[in-house]
Amino acid sequence: MYGLAGKLARYFIDSKLTPILILVSLALGLFAVVTTPKEEEPQIVVPMIDIYISYPGATPEEVESRVVIPLEKKLWELKDIEYIYSASMNGGAIVTARFYVGTDPVKALVDLNSKMMSALDLAPPGVVLPPLIKPMSIDDVPILTLTLWGEDYDWFTLRRIAATLQNEIKKIENVADVFVLGGRPREVRVLLDPAKLDAYGVSPLRIAEILRAANAQAVGGRLRKENREFLIKVGGFLKSGEDVARLVVSTEGGRVVYLKDVARITDGPSEVRDYVLMGFGPAAESKGIDVPEDKILPAVTLAVSKRKGTNAVDVAQEVLKLVEHAKQRLLPGDLQITVTRNYGETAREKANELLEHLLIATFSVILLIAVALGVREALVVGIAVPVTLAIALFLSEMYGFTLNRVTLFALIFAIGILVDDAIVVVENIHRWFEMQKLPPQDAIVRATDEVGNPTILATFTVIAALMPMAFVTGLMGPYMRP
Repeated sequence: MYGLAGKLARYFIDSKLTPILILVSLALGLFAVVTTPKEEEPQIVVPMIDIYISYPGATPEEVESRVVIPLEKKLWELKDIEYIYSASMNGGAIVTARFYVGTDPVKALVDLNSKMMSALDLAPPGVVLPPLIKPMSIDDVPILTLTLWGEDYDWFTLRRIAATLQNEIKKIENVADVFVLGGRPREVRVLLDPAKLDAYGVSPLRIAEILRAANAQAVGGRLRKENREFLIKVGGFLKSGEDVARLVVSTEGGRVVYLKDVARITDGPSEVRDYVLMGFGPAAESKGIDVPEDKILPAVTLAVSKRKGTNAVDVAQEVLKLVEHAKQRLLPGDLQITVTRNYGETAREKANELLEHLLIATFSVILLIAVALGVREALVVGIAVPVTLAIALFLSEMYGFTLNRVTLFALIFAIGILVDDAIVVVENIHRWFEMQKLPPQDAIVRATDEVGNPTILATFTVIAALMPMAFVTGLMGPYMRP
């Protein structure tokens, strides 16, 4: 009477489906290697939501005591929030709510937005409502950065070109966000003259209200005529400094006072808030860049992040392909675009390197068994280990894991457990073959039954020792779980 291990051995030896199952398992593993998204590190889902509060005229102390502290108390009523950070300043504040790792970002945003909307009536007078709510995540870390530069380009021109390229990149399906660093965006500035404001009796708050009202468009109604409907729009958005300058701010005394009469209007580059500079080292020449090493040029960087669960390699390749096409169709010929970060490329290199080490480790084990026990025994292990790894890779993809350094290290670690079990069973089968007491099939079943059950228990002991790692929470959870 055989135990569990013996019965399993007998079933698979006698079954005609065993070769088919082996081939199917290998095919599923190969499919998983090709289709599983590759990235350098595991993606950590940590939803964070920024709340921008505008409170014109209030000091930082007033903003904190009247708005931020009551808001934090309301946000703590949400059960999934782990931390709340806030920064108060003149005229406003930024409150960041960080949720627990693994919280559904959509649910977090809906819950927070509902809580905010239910508490709007508690806001003190003067607070601009509703506040701006902007979700963000650790997944927004860029996988690709492109630096735009040129010897004849300034920050203002580079920023405008980058904005055009940004809109094109955002059209790619698996791109989560594209943001621009550096440069000087276009800005219409209104510099008020205090003396003229007093002379005409106009207050700065009045001008702010006029600008806000003028920079809006509303539907005034619909006109139906001859089976056709026309949409009537009232107002329009401000498009240039001239539009701003012609705004009427007062009609006191029968005289029309325009904004240009009480302020200086400028339409051009904004002040420098952040900047990017492009420098060149000895490796620049090898990349075809013919610029002196001591020369520093203004630049603008485009940072591209991918959607969660997508392949960093594919996303980076799609973006670079679009950039090459844009160089020919949209961008000036003398504009240079340098890839300053490409996590897609490094993810592919590291994933391929670890897969190579995985194959080397498997081959080394097979070779060692061939030398120690024989070719037939090595062949058995050479089939068992790849089939088991193939099933593991397929199940890993089914559970949503990606191919990264952590998961591949875990597979290499698992080879040790697989090989231990395989060597114990194969060595005992080899011993029974040398004894020649039973026919080969019966000897295999008897040998497996002798050591199979203890081997299974020993394997479960190792699994039990490692199982607590699957329940690690916090930022280390996604690293420990695979």
